[in-house]
Amino acid sequence: MLLEVTNLRKVFGGLMAVFDVNFGVETGEILAIIGPNGAGKTTTFNLITGVLTPTKGTIHFRGHLLNDRKPHEITGLGLARTFQSVRLFRNMSVLENVMVGRHVKSKYGLFSAALRLPRARREERAIRERAMEHLARVGLEARANEDALSLPFGSQRLLEIARALATEPKLLILDEPGSGLNRPEKEALDRLVRSIRDDGVTVLLVEHDVQFVMGIADRIVVLDHGQKIAQGTPTEIQADARVIAAYLGEEVR
Repeated sequence: MLLEVTNLRKVFGGLMAVFDVNFGVETGEILAIIGPNGAGKTTTFNLITGVLTPTKGTIHFRGHLLNDRKPHEITGLGLARTFQSVRLFRNMSVLENVMVGRHVKSKYGLFSAALRLPRARREERAIRERAMEHLARVGLEARANEDALSLPFGSQRLLEIARALATEPKLLILDEPGSGLNRPEKEALDRLVRSIRDDGVTVLLVEHDVQFVMGIADRIVVLDHGQKIAQGTPTEIQADARVIAAYLGEEVR
């Protein structure tokens, strides 16, 4: 199991945002987490990636306990993410945004970089070249020198994915990657996510567009009011009465 979440719980004051959630992510799959608004999806992502600390439960990734690790430490272990609201570095170019992600794997120190030592210059060139490859992967290589925030919204989402890929993750976590995209952009996103998985990167995503999820996910976990109510293949989830009730606001009798 690449990622294993066990009895995960998060309490904010008197609010139980996530309650004893259990699921695992197998190497090489696309796993989606869905649920109505307020179901605890993004909170779960924030717990996995170190943005929040669990109140209870454990999170293991590649055999490492993540509970008390900082986000940059988790990234170093091979887990990268995007955010529900796009977060790009201001006053930096498209290429520089991706290079920031690539620097996570940098072997030279601040002293070498400041003095522009030959080893540092060689690695900087390699980082730039690899960053360009990631931009090509998402179709943005022609816009490498533009200001990142000047890109259209859909392209900004792709840039965030390229930056995450630059960290060479084993697991890529996508938080609402299709939010704000039109249908052709979502079709391109579908192809990109599949190609990422086919290249050996496992994908965990949260997405509101149920049609998109049903077409791309190998397995789906469904949350409602912070609890896992179902888990299975897209076909199984579509037929699950608890899932239908959660989305329609009805009670299962």
